[in-house]
Amino acid sequence: MEATLPLPFLVSVAAPTGLAELEGLSREEVSILGTPFFEAQPQIAEKLSRFLGRHNHEFYAHMDVTSLDSPDEIVAILDRGTRRVFVTPQTLSEYTEYGARVLPATSSLDLSVASEHGILIKEFDPSSAEVEKFIAEAKSKKISNLYLKPVSNVSIEKFVEVAKSCGAIPVLPSTSLTTDEQDKDRVQLSTVFASYWTSDRADGLIATVVADEAGVALGLAYSSSESVLEAIRKQAGVYQSRKRGLWVKGLSSGDTQELVRIALDCDNDTLKFTVRQKGRFCHLPQFSCFGDLGGIVALEQTLKSRKESAPAGSYTARLFSDEKLLRAKIMEEAEELCDAKTPEEVAFEAADLIYFALTKAVSSGVSLADIEANLTAKSLKVKRRTGNAKGKWAEKEGIKADAPAPAKPAPAVDTTNEKIIMQKIDSSQTSEAELLEKLKRPSQKSPDAILKIIHPIIEEVKKGGDKAVLSYTHKFEKATSLTSPVLKAPFPKELMDLSPETIKAIDTSFENIKRFHSAQAEEKPLRVETMPGVVCSRFSRPIERVGLYIPGGTAVLPSTALMLGVPAMVAGCKKIVFASPPRSDGRVTPEIVYVAHKVGAESIVLAGGAQAVAAMAYGTESVTKVDKILGPGNQFVTAAKMHVSNDTNAGVGIDMPAGPSEVLVVADKDANPAFVASDLLSQAEHGVDSQVILLAIDLNEQQLQAIDDEVHNQALALPRVNIVRGSIKHSVTVLVKTLDEAMRISNEYAPEHLILQIKDAEKVVDKVMNAGSVFIGEWTPESVGDYSAGVNHSLPTYGFAKQYSGVNLGSFMKHITSSNLSAEGLRNVGSAVMQLAKVEELEAHRRAVEIRIQHMDKN
Repeated sequence: MEATLPLPFLVSVAAPTGLAELEGLSREEVSILGTPFFEAQPQIAEKLSRFLGRHNHEFYAHMDVTSLDSPDEIVAILDRGTRRVFVTPQTLSEYTEYGARVLPATSSLDLSVASEHGILIKEFDPSSAEVEKFIAEAKSKKISNLYLKPVSNVSIEKFVEVAKSCGAIPVLPSTSLTTDEQDKDRVQLSTVFASYWTSDRADGLIATVVADEAGVALGLAYSSSESVLEAIRKQAGVYQSRKRGLWVKGLSSGDTQELVRIALDCDNDTLKFTVRQKGRFCHLPQFSCFGDLGGIVALEQTLKSRKESAPAGSYTARLFSDEKLLRAKIMEEAEELCDAKTPEEVAFEAADLIYFALTKAVSSGVSLADIEANLTAKSLKVKRRTGNAKGKWAEKEGIKADAPAPAKPAPAVDTTNEKIIMQKIDSSQTSEAELLEKLKRPSQKSPDAILKIIHPIIEEVKKGGDKAVLSYTHKFEKATSLTSPVLKAPFPKELMDLSPETIKAIDTSFENIKRFHSAQAEEKPLRVETMPGVVCSRFSRPIERVGLYIPGGTAVLPSTALMLGVPAMVAGCKKIVFASPPRSDGRVTPEIVYVAHKVGAESIVLAGGAQAVAAMAYGTESVTKVDKILGPGNQFVTAAKMHVSNDTNAGVGIDMPAGPSEVLVVADKDANPAFVASDLLSQAEHGVDSQVILLAIDLNEQQLQAIDDEVHNQALALPRVNIVRGSIKHSVTVLVKTLDEAMRISNEYAPEHLILQIKDAEKVVDKVMNAGSVFIGEWTPESVGDYSAGVNHSLPTYGFAKQYSGVNLGSFMKHITSSNLSAEGLRNVGSAVMQLAKVEELEAHRRAVEIRIQHMDKN
């Protein structure tokens, strides 16, 4: 993390897709300032993350991520080069490993929640009556990174003055700033600049160091408020001549400058212009006013010149034209550097290697600035590689080869054309232990760490009821207009405004799911006479009150509402309660409201996360307490479900433990590569912590390559390709020789979804011992099970298919047993009962039978 920002303020960018279209300042102007502030809304988080991945070397970007539920998304944003992110105080403890790059954010003037690294105060009103007290407290606590983001329609001049008075970094909305002198509705950017810098000159000019992108000082100039405004507007080197007024560099000489960045030094008394210099800066025949270049920077200039006009037959010309020669020289010099022993030898060989490496870079149109930008980007990554050498190089030195992807993967961060490919392992060449290690699911956050986060939320909901639930919805979903945490039936028609196509799709799925789950009903109670006069029965009853959690966040999930709501309706549950986080306008996704209406839900809890689980588990003034909670969610929702189910005071059950989505595809030589790839990707796009496994039965290299090519090409066409990259990094293709071997591995893995893309697939189902749901044959993609075939898509993950079934009609039922004995029956079974009670020394048990038998004997 850099010690200081390039500027003592940030510019808040409100455009929905990064810096594409801005009001007030232009994208180029914000880029020159280099200090954008973004708000990561769920619907644009992925696009914003990709944008930063491409441009992270341009910005000292800061981002408010309090609207994001997924820690993976937040880590991805850090990994892409965001200098600082702001999270809720409740989740700050999750990110301690990232130090000063993660700060808390709050909408109140409460500095007590500041971390040691600072805090962001949102919705700051400089006109508030509490501002003077806040300024005094801020000065007293001396918070080093105090950020203030103003309420809308604030006076920028007044806001900046208040921020300066308490040593804060103001976040200025781009919509309130301008470089257009004719725009009287916005504040001139030069006015903000001038309010920060200090000058000891009578004319008020500020010294300006001019440097190129490599950091080489070109010379010294002076700037004024007017010249800075013109420089930003023209994106060029414009300065204030002490004799001639505005001075546009290169206007007469042709040695022009493109302005890349403006910065202020730590004392705010010197400006720094970073420029792309064409020609030379100095009026003398030298590159800069401080003399000619040397070292690597000089080498780059020489190579650029030689690339344009190297003498025919010269060695440099050969290097630029003969790619194989250059490649050989790079490898030769790298090896000589590795073999160098003395400091002199190392310096000599390193210089040779840098020469040839830089020749390769210049030949490819890559500058030193590009290389340095990559170094900066790598330094900001939070995803770390193992650092081991790759295959043949490790083998040559007799050391450990590069390890597989880490167990806890960070989200994909590569936006280049790197091949999207699954790692391969040959089961015949691998021990069982190594194979199982490769098939391990991505690790989740430790239970203790999650519990520390969710426990206070659950306790607050238990004590605060509706008020606490509503408060968390305001905080996490930004639905501040809500006044009640519950939407009660009957649901208003305007909340179910859907297209005819969507209604038809939901209705079709509803009927198929209803038909399949209705068929699971028991026709009559079970009745068995275990011995003469002893009749045992079992009959089913619906669970009376069920809570169904429907995830929200970045995706609309009416399918989950159907998969949970329809079986609950078929089972005859008296009260069905949905819970789903609302959108920022306070409304629930209309598809979910429509499904709630169709299944006869009593209400929809307008909340997500642990707070929704707690509300249904314990009940509030408005939320009905339920007897069982079902439905998928992130690891925090899952942990909350587990926690309340272990609390005897809650008296609530849950459906099953859950983890990230997963699929295992078994494919043989008859499988269509495009179908196989599409099934793998349908689960890989769920999240970076999803895992997909391919068991390839006796496929040759050509067949494997066809699947790899399909995975890569289909993935690139997906809007969630960045998520796919993250998932594929810890996914595996296992090469097996036989079908039996494939099914043995599948049963050990126990996948959530098992897809059989093999010849005579239906005959193989008998070999399936552990799976959540099976999809048989080439015409049965997993997605039909997710939506409309009729089977349920709420399934056990993370290997729990060995112990749990997926959601079915029985998930909403309980079974009650009964015993009905005649006098003869009690006499027949009585001796066994009394003897076992005697062995266990439970005399009352024994006597309960003995007294009855004695009564029979008397009569």
